[in-house]
Amino acid sequence: HGDRVKVWLYARRKGARPEGEVVEIIERWRTSFVGTVEIMPNFAFLIPDNKNMPFDLFIPSSKLNGAKQGQKAVARIVEWSPKAKNPVAEIIKVLGDPGLHETEIHAILAEFELPYHFTDEVENDAEKIRSEITEADIRERRDFRDVPTFTVDPEDAMDFDDALSLRQLENGNWEVGIHIADVTHYVKPGSLTEEEAKQRATSVYLVDRVVPMLPEVLSNQICSLNPSEDKLTYSAVFELNHRSEVQDEWFGRTIINSDRRFSYGEAQKVIDTGEGDMHDQILTLHGLAQQLRAKRFAYGAFSFERVEVQFDLDEDGKPLGVRFRDMGTANQLIEEFMLLANRRVAEYVGKKLRGKTFVYRVHDKPDPEKISNFSHFITRFGYKLPSDESNLPKALNNLMKQVAGRSEQNLIETIALRSMAKAVYSTNNIGHYGLAFRHYTHFTSPIRRYPDMMVHRLLSAYLNKEDPGGQDKYNKLCDHSSKMERLANEAERASVKYKQVEFMSERIGQVFEGVISGVTEWGIYVQIIENQCEGMVSVRDLADDYYEYDEENYCLRGRSTAKEYTLGDRVNVEVVKADLEKKQLDYSFA
Repeated sequence: HGDRVKVWLYARRKGARPEGEVVEIIERWRTSFVGTVEIMPNFAFLIPDNKNMPFDLFIPSSKLNGAKQGQKAVARIVEWSPKAKNPVAEIIKVLGDPGLHETEIHAILAEFELPYHFTDEVENDAEKIRSEITEADIRERRDFRDVPTFTVDPEDAMDFDDALSLRQLENGNWEVGIHIADVTHYVKPGSLTEEEAKQRATSVYLVDRVVPMLPEVLSNQICSLNPSEDKLTYSAVFELNHRSEVQDEWFGRTIINSDRRFSYGEAQKVIDTGEGDMHDQILTLHGLAQQLRAKRFAYGAFSFERVEVQFDLDEDGKPLGVRFRDMGTANQLIEEFMLLANRRVAEYVGKKLRGKTFVYRVHDKPDPEKISNFSHFITRFGYKLPSDESNLPKALNNLMKQVAGRSEQNLIETIALRSMAKAVYSTNNIGHYGLAFRHYTHFTSPIRRYPDMMVHRLLSAYLNKEDPGGQDKYNKLCDHSSKMERLANEAERASVKYKQVEFMSERIGQVFEGVISGVTEWGIYVQIIENQCEGMVSVRDLADDYYEYDEENYCLRGRSTAKEYTLGDRVNVEVVKADLEKKQLDYSFA
């Protein structure tokens, strides 16, 4: 899986799909694997966790590096001759005993080849970065320290990379400042810290921790927009009228001093009650944000607000409870102004500086066949999509309003998202279909995304009338950043799945109400409504009939009884088994 290969094509039969034979492996997908150590008298094997690796790795006894029977470890392939079935490998890292929280989290990171920590060299390089703000720094910047400014972040956030400021101008319009941590002022091209950030490309958000893109001295201290501290920022400043229409804009380097750090809950309380710290600024920005939001949806933006699962963990990482993250109007306030900054920065380069190299965040139109399948799927719930593709965004938004609060909401939103293309980074601007923007980029999170650092540097080059260099370099960096983002998302999902399995391991024998979330020829996936934990009912355990898979109708159908199990059906399931090693939950119909 994933190897680059050379294929010899056979002569093609008329009407048949092309067939071929792999004649050479050009590049291996990967050479390191996470798995469980099995020790024999004279040698050992590593049994890979990854289902896409069908071969166990042969480990000579001299290459165990202290690994013991049954432990989780990382092995690297050192030899794989064409005549040998099993590759020869060596243990390069022992992760620990399976089932332990730290072992499993490190195994997830290793599985996706993501780092656990920074090397001493990178940490030392970051420690040497000068944090003092000089008079020369201030002279080169617009000074916003006397303008009311605040940050809004999750309760448990450790770094604050964006702030908002607001003041009313003499003409009655509003000046809104979107101030972003000026990471590229501190992290210089060619430095060890820069190279590490480029390689990581993104912070990774696992169920119990953040694996940051930048060392803590930068992400949590120097660059973090902590309250009551002078901070260097890169800003997008807009003059908005009372209808949230942009009258003027300015991009450049600034200095701020945040008056207050709000959690989303605190900001939401101000919006709901009209009272509290900085209520004038928050309520004004809330009103402007809601107008921006309404216009965005009128232009055809999608509104997908997936349920985000969070766990309450004890000090040992054991899940005590499951909760769902609330997305209120305080979240929308921040989201709309970040979208405004991202869009206008992209428009500035894409429209005014036409033809210049830039890093865009692009999202292609959905595959018509996938949308057709999705449209067919939702009919079983009594919903319908119009056949006119031009009205698809509006129709999907209406659908999301209809399913809001219903038991099938999360399932329908999940299938709808699967029908969409994936957003990626690219120098080729094809627009962002989901947001309905012709120009869009990522400017607002350089602490946790390397593409934002590229955008800051490119924008600075154009503002200073400088040449940022050739497009090929940025093409490669865009491809790498998109790949690392994908891996980070997969690792995040794996960590959530692990905690779900651990949480349900203490609920063996209990019965829950669920929704069928997937149907395959080997089983039926069921997502429990109250905690979103997904498990599988195996086809071999359905003893009342012989069930056949109907791919077109997303169902299993009994040959004798014609009984159907269909995507979206409500069912009751009993928790039968929780396999922590495989991160799998087995259910049976109750």
